[in-house]
This record gives sequence, C-alpha cells and structure tokens, in this order.
Amino acid sequence: QVQLVESGGGLVQAGGSLGLSCAASGRTFSSYGMGWFRRAPGKEREFVASISWNGDRTVYTDSVKGRFTVSRDNAKNTVHLQMNSLQPEDAAIYYCAATSYQYPTSYPPRYAYWGQGTQVTVSS
Repeated sequence: QVQLVESGGGLVQAGGSLGLSCAASGRTFSSYGMGWFRRAPGKEREFVASISWNGDRTVYTDSVKGRFTVSRDNAKNTVHLQMNSLQPEDAAIYYCAATSYQYPTSYPPRYAYWGQGTQVTVSS
C-alpha cells in the first residue's frame, strides 16, 4: 500500500514557475515508477510526466517537454515536478501516482495509487 500526498500548488502568473512535491508513505517507494497527471476543468485526465524507479528514465507529454522536469528522491520518499514557463493551459489539478511498472508509463490504468491532487492556477 502506498499513500501519496501532493503539495506545492498555487497561483502563478503566466511565464512563472512552480514546484510540486509528492510525499509517499511505505518502505517500498523506490520499487515504484511514479507519474504526474493533470485534469483541467471540463477536460479528460491527461498524462504529464513519468519517472522510473531509480530516476534514470523520464517521459513527458509533448506539451510540457523542455518546460517541466520530473525527479525523485528515494531516500526521502518524494517525487517532484518542476514547472517553468507556465501557461494558462497548464492550469489544472495535478495528481501524482505510483505504478508497479518500474519504468515510465503514460497509461493511467497501470497506476494503482493516486494522490488527492493539488491545484495549479495560471493567470494570463
């Protein structure tokens, strides 16, 4: 069992930056691949980024490549999403998730554990 708690959301102006964190419980955190997803109002849940169990592989959706960076600290049971050059279309609730697939995956059904989400608002 893994419990996930996101933090770091908030309001930022377009072009600004935010860093999200996800704290995980459980002694087996390092065996899980981790992902970030987002859901904007009126839209489907969307994959954002994923990172392998040891952090050596990452995958991003095209719209955030070069702007977002996913990383993890297995010693602290945390995963981070650094978001730069934020745009209004990035506004959403951001969720972190854990998968038993140790390598990055964008496929939501592979993620067994989800956090409650943190709101990101981007003003234009």
